Amino acid sequence: MTFPVALRKQPLPAGQPREWYEAHNRQLKAMRIAIALLDTGVYTARQARDRTIAATAAKIGVHPPSRTTCRLVRSLLPADQPR
Repeated sequence: MTFPVALRKQPLPAGQPREWYEAHNRQLKAMRIAIALLDTGVYTARQARDRTIAATAAKIGVHPPSRTTCRLVRSLLPADQPR
C-alpha cells in the first residue's frame, strides 16, 4: 500500500506558549495516524488498539505515539454504530 506524499510544511506562528506547540504537533500526528488507520481498514475507535496505532505509526514513518496520542487518535475515529 502506498501512502500520499507529504504536503509542504509551513512555519508555526511565533509567540505561543510551549504547551500550544506540543498540543498542535500532537494533533497533527494523531490526524496523520488516524488517516492511515482508515486507509488500512480500521474504521472504528474500538478497532484501534494501542498496538495497532503504534504499528501504523511505524509504517508511515512517525515516532511511536504516547498513550495520550493514542487516545487522541481514537477520538478522531467514529464510534461503533448502534445496531
